[in-house]
Amino acid sequence: MKKILNLCLVLSFQLGYLEWGKGYHTFLFQAETEIISKAMSNAASAVHPFIIIPLAGLLILLYTLFQKTPSRFLSLSGLACLSVLMLLILLIGIISGNLKMIASTIPFLVAGFFVLRANWKRTAGV
Repeated sequence: MKKILNLCLVLSFQLGYLEWGKGYHTFLFQAETEIISKAMSNAASAVHPFIIIPLAGLLILLYTLFQKTPSRFLSLSGLACLSVLMLLILLIGIISGNLKMIASTIPFLVAGFFVLRANWKRTAGV
């Protein structure tokens, strides 16, 4: 079940939508391919916290998909890394009144809620 939730988290992250200026817009999966292709020729162009942290989160969650039992720590770490960018997109969408940006974060937030719920440490007797 945790593997499926982590996969849902990775896939819903890809649906993040960015819009800026007049006529400039992209989905996160499109931005990722562009960043990776540019990083191959110039690694310094991809060194930014809003690129490195979510990329690390994606790699962490992809690693958990190959574990027999996904690590609680890695699942929550991956969620935290991806949440940095998705919550920023949500905040910008709310501030600018952009419903497309707000709507693009909802699947990730739902998946994140279920990942948190599945990994919540339950104590006996409480």
